[in-house]
Amino acid sequence: MITFREETFEPPFLDDIRQLTESIKGRFVEAKNVGHADLAGLWQGMTIDLLFAISWRYMIPRAVFQKARLGAYVIHDSLLPQYRGFAPTVWAVVNGESQTGATLFEIADGVDEGRIIGQQSVPVGPDETIRNVMDRVTEAYLQLIKTHLPSLIDGTAGRTVQDESVATYTCKRTPEDNQINWDSRSDVILNLIRGVTRPYSGAYTFLNGNRLVIWSASRIEKAPRYVGRVPGRVVEIRPGHGTVVLTRDGCIILQSVQADNSPEACAADIVNRLSMTLGR
Repeated sequence: MITFREETFEPPFLDDIRQLTESIKGRFVEAKNVGHADLAGLWQGMTIDLLFAISWRYMIPRAVFQKARLGAYVIHDSLLPQYRGFAPTVWAVVNGESQTGATLFEIADGVDEGRIIGQQSVPVGPDETIRNVMDRVTEAYLQLIKTHLPSLIDGTAGRTVQDESVATYTCKRTPEDNQINWDSRSDVILNLIRGVTRPYSGAYTFLNGNRLVIWSASRIEKAPRYVGRVPGRVVEIRPGHGTVVLTRDGCIILQSVQADNSPEACAADIVNRLSMTLGR
């Protein structure tokens, strides 16, 4: 088992993988570059039947993946050839997609370009958070392996070449990408909030110069029509429920927020004055 340490803003997973590997008496290696000279001894003399790269984000050299006697395969969390690249599930939610999924495909020299063995779609509800979507994508991973492992072993698995004309890509996300721009449409802001909420580090803004994480928010039905509008301005406090804030085209209600070095709280307890403007 080879894995890499997560970024500080990502959900922790390395220690869980280590414990699982040790529980089955497997060998655990922490590395990003599987072709590095330091790992040469690992590969020498090793007999590999099947190699699976699951949510792996680094290129695997041909000299490594060709060692697998029955083939080397990737499971990627999108319906390839769409959303090749980084953090496809997060990007799918942030972009407001109604569907994502998982793809099992052959490792190739290019990024997520190999022939497809199988796919499974996962619906994304308009108000679903990233945690719920990730859980169902993980189930899709397991189902793909259960469905196709026998044919990969006996050599009868079908393979479909990806259509390059419809390929799309996603770039690597950084913590700064999670900052809310209040001069955006309400749906864009809500998609960001639900796309990077827990287990990620959360969408954030600034209040009086201090960072404020927005863990949850929702749309306002039948919102008043503001012709005097300052995006980010507080327009209503609803004790016990949240704080209503203006956006470019409407308003949303912030529900759960967290200031630095403070516990999570109802937005109405923190963002509690009509003179407040978020993002400053």
